[in-house]
Amino acid sequence: MPKYNLQINGSQKTVETESDTPLLYVLRDYLELNGPKFGCGLSQCGACMVLVDGVAETSCTTPIAAVRDSKITTLEGLADRNGNLHPVQEAFIEEQAAQCGYCLNGMVMASVSLLQENPNPTLAEIKAGLELNLCRCSAQSRIIKAVERAAKNL
Repeated sequence: MPKYNLQINGSQKTVETESDTPLLYVLRDYLELNGPKFGCGLSQCGACMVLVDGVAETSCTTPIAAVRDSKITTLEGLADRNGNLHPVQEAFIEEQAAQCGYCLNGMVMASVSLLQENPNPTLAEIKAGLELNLCRCSAQSRIIKAVERAAKNL
């Protein structure tokens, strides 16, 4: 089996697996990073989102071979080395933007990606930035408020 040297959350990790193994499985099963969730397995719900070179991508259909030279950040890697939360994480807490929490990983990761690309998004841009994420608990209005708060705090 091939070995993959990966940069995940600022650390080098080596994983031995097949080249078509989904990144999500590597993160959860091999590296015990449980921020990304398995939702649909079809890149349609966003629960498995991670940042790949700073851009939010679904990890359930991304083969490990496709990200071998990329910088990968999971929800666990957003806080700084001192344990201070990322401003998006803080804003989600302040706005109580989670209900069941299943979509939370994807919503946070998509928000971080959006705000890195566009630090002052309009309401329409926030909605577009989150459109690949499904929330079944109807927390969308609080999530949008959290992204707006994070944009002000960044």
